[in-house]
Amino acid sequence: MQILVTGGAGFIGAALANRFVQLGHSVRVIDDLSAGDPSRLLPEVNFTRGDVTDKPKLWRLLHHVDCVYHLAARVSVPESILYPREYNAANVGGAVALMEAMRDAGVQRVVLASSGAIYGEQPRQPVTEEVPPRPSSPYAVSKLAAEYYVNTIGRLWGIETVALRIFNAYGPRQPIPPSHAPVIPQFMQQVLGGGSLVIFGDGSQTRDFVFIEDVVDALVAAATARDINEQIINIGSGLETSINDLVRAIERVTGHRAQRLNVRAEGGGVHRLVADLTKARSCLGYQPRIDLETGLRLYLERGVHRSGARDTNHSP
Repeated sequence: MQILVTGGAGFIGAALANRFVQLGHSVRVIDDLSAGDPSRLLPEVNFTRGDVTDKPKLWRLLHHVDCVYHLAARVSVPESILYPREYNAANVGGAVALMEAMRDAGVQRVVLASSGAIYGEQPRQPVTEEVPPRPSSPYAVSKLAAEYYVNTIGRLWGIETVALRIFNAYGPRQPIPPSHAPVIPQFMQQVLGGGSLVIFGDGSQTRDFVFIEDVVDALVAAATARDINEQIINIGSGLETSINDLVRAIERVTGHRAQRLNVRAEGGGVHRLVADLTKARSCLGYQPRIDLETGLRLYLERGVHRSGARDTNHSP
């Protein structure tokens, strides 16, 4: 197959592109490098620097492509509260521009990397894809709007579409930006360096942490899975982990005791969130393989990324 990955020099995008190369497929990547790093990519990946709103460039890259993965996005929940217009332009405008280019190039399938943040605060856990979304940040709203645009435009123009709502992805060499860093790489760096962990609230809030290799398994399966047109599918570990339990797991894996600093909770977060994986199992044959403690050990063994570059291509 010929694959195009937008945002393909980011954390998840590069892992996906490299996996497809290892499977023997031809892979093209477009990334504007506002956050991505092409050194993450294997030499066999055909890399182009560019923006997904540059339709002439997209037309060239989409020639003979079998499946597009749309991962280019801005993803920080706190940052989106400060800059909602920019998040709308990147996450919604980028998705629409890509769909227009795909229509013109005749590409038949797109896989959208969406987010579990769309669900917001839900009374029941785990969350299924059927529950009404309650987005609590501009980031989550932009991802929900992108889902609607991609599915609607795909229906109108005969393009197969699927959206994977990825929960809290983590893994080796995940970037640690100077602000609004993902929780696992930030906590690992602080514990290893003897710093304090800033925990919002009492630490009882929960998340679904999913290892990068499991996320890539699901994304790869979505390229060829049958009967998934216009489907929305959760991708997570299916396990609910509190921030306090995460800290204890990090302490066990690193052998370091964490210094905790509890502060008032920020806006935009939810108290509980974990994915129901029933549809992922039935539609994609998805079964997460890496539990949290194993994933944390792999994170340490394969290298901790200490770059200050901001990565906009991972899910919160």
